[in-house]
Amino acid sequence: MSGNFSVSGNRSGLAANFPDSPGLVAVLRAGVAGGLLGAVAIWIYEAVVWVGAQHLMPLAGIPRNATGLVFGKAFQESIGIWAYVLGTCIHFAFAIGWGVLFAAVWPSLRRRGYEATFVALFYAVIAWIVMHVAIMIASTNHPNYYDPAVIIGGFMSHFFFTVPLALTVRRMLATTPR
Repeated sequence: MSGNFSVSGNRSGLAANFPDSPGLVAVLRAGVAGGLLGAVAIWIYEAVVWVGAQHLMPLAGIPRNATGLVFGKAFQESIGIWAYVLGTCIHFAFAIGWGVLFAAVWPSLRRRGYEATFVALFYAVIAWIVMHVAIMIASTNHPNYYDPAVIIGGFMSHFFFTVPLALTVRRMLATTPR
């Protein structure tokens, strides 16, 4: 009574459908692409909600917003047009950084069976908290982060950042070779 049963070469289940660990280039490419898409998505959200619906700032204020948050309003005003350039660089650099970080941890979460959108919701909250604690350390000129409207608005904007980021990373790393 013998059989041809073997467990060594035949993986089954969810994790078998994905490569164990994508290469560094694939992670960087997916993280940069996800971060850039998320950066654009959050600016669209801010244009529609913060500018259009809530009238919190003019449309032209979006690119320079990061400069004021990081270095303070006085510095933002003192550098004039360069506040737009610096703010845009800050915005996209941090978005790419968050994208690469997500791409680095995503394969592990995927193997555990988590869905990208679900993870993105928690990632948005973590990103908002970390970014705004850093802003509070770097500058005294920031919104009242104890105001529930600021917290909810911040989480909402970061959902619009992390969901496209996560879905892009998931798609780009789903088919990467080992």
